[in-house]
Amino acid sequence: MRWPSSLRARLTLWYTLLLALPLVAFAFVCYLVVARTLEQRTDVFIGDALTAFSRELGAERRASWPVREAMQRTVDEVRFRELQIAILDQTGALVTMSAPAEEDDAGGEASRPTEAAERTLLAALRTHDLRQSLALTIATSGGSYRVVSRPFDTEGQRFALTGAYAMRTIDAVLTQLRDLFQLAIPLLLTLAAVGGWLLARRSLSPVAAMATQAAAISERNLHERLPASGGDELVGLARVVNGLLDRLEASFDRQRRFITDASHELRTPTAVVRTEADVTLARPHRSEDEYRGSVTVIRDAAQRLTRIVDDLFLLSRADSGHLVPRRDALYLEEVVHNATRAVRSVAQQRGVEVVLMHAMDAPVTGDADLLGRLVLNLLDNAIKHAPAGSRVDVSMAPHASGIAISVVDAGPGIPVADQARVFERFVRLDVARSRAEESATSGAGLGLAIARRIAELHGGTLEIVTSAPGRTEFCAVIPASASVA
Repeated sequence: MRWPSSLRARLTLWYTLLLALPLVAFAFVCYLVVARTLEQRTDVFIGDALTAFSRELGAERRASWPVREAMQRTVDEVRFRELQIAILDQTGALVTMSAPAEEDDAGGEASRPTEAAERTLLAALRTHDLRQSLALTIATSGGSYRVVSRPFDTEGQRFALTGAYAMRTIDAVLTQLRDLFQLAIPLLLTLAAVGGWLLARRSLSPVAAMATQAAAISERNLHERLPASGGDELVGLARVVNGLLDRLEASFDRQRRFITDASHELRTPTAVVRTEADVTLARPHRSEDEYRGSVTVIRDAAQRLTRIVDDLFLLSRADSGHLVPRRDALYLEEVVHNATRAVRSVAQQRGVEVVLMHAMDAPVTGDADLLGRLVLNLLDNAIKHAPAGSRVDVSMAPHASGIAISVVDAGPGIPVADQARVFERFVRLDVARSRAEESATSGAGLGLAIARRIAELHGGTLEIVTSAPGRTEFCAVIPASASVA
């Protein structure tokens, strides 16, 4: 038998099984208790009858009748409905047996054992020690009999006083009880299964509605959410799934913006290369200076395109977990010195001075190339936004979490509403200027995003400390012994 795959069917089956087990056990126990009670009451009845018989036998003996004649007279005079009394000697031989009562002759012939049944009863009794009291049920061809035997002594002889009660009435009661259970239990389990099915259907209807709604959600309608109903558990499940959909929608939005911005950024240098090549090839003859000028334009566009692709590749590897920085022992102040020297020529072209205010011994464990790129991106951002004639200050200082690298420029500042956005990809608050100017980085709005990602890979942080007209400070904190992620 295969276990049903439907959750509704499984719940119904479990509900029915869990109800069937105690119900069958209860019926079984009830049957045993009733059977035992009826058997005990039968034993009490037979015992009382034998006690009464013994008193009558004693009275007959006191009347000076011989033993066996007194037994026969008592058996003839004392009769009970559906109870057969017999007296056996110590060898198991039958001394006397009562005849059917008048009520039995009128309509209860079956209460008296047949000759075959009598032989069976006597044979069964002879297999037991008649010198002791006993009570047992004996099955014969004419039905079951409850037999109680008591030993008694008279005139130096031992006899067994035995009463055999036909169990037909008790068997009929037990048969009716079994028939009742056989009818009631399947009926109750059927009703329970139907009720369980309806209950499971009603309980799982919110799940079906959620599944239908979830199946209808695609990238075109990610704004839709699952209905939250059907109890605390299902409401909690709906909230968890809706939270997942919120994150997916946000991720899809970021991916769409990323693809749109990347396409836009890549379109400009590719368009420059194609246009310049078309213009150069449009005339059959050009001078060397014209060719060199065209090739220079194409080279600059290709360099910009390469920088954008490299930055995108770096971010993609970082997001997928494939960018694993080296774990080299290095001095962070050397990285800062090298980056400062590298941008000074670019800064001089803009009329900006880069000054390393304070450096300190800072041994760390990390990737020198990535950490150098972090500092270069911070310096490039500061140089681009610093006005001509100003300076960019770079300093290092101890920090509670490691080593702090601060870069300060005298630019116009970043509005409070935009301070969190500057670390997003392709975000440029001064679009016109950043596109028109060359820099050490891509100029595509990826510099700060890459710098923060590098800091995070080294277990550090990158934040804006302050930003106001005339002063903007970025601070990167690198752990003194950076555990590379």
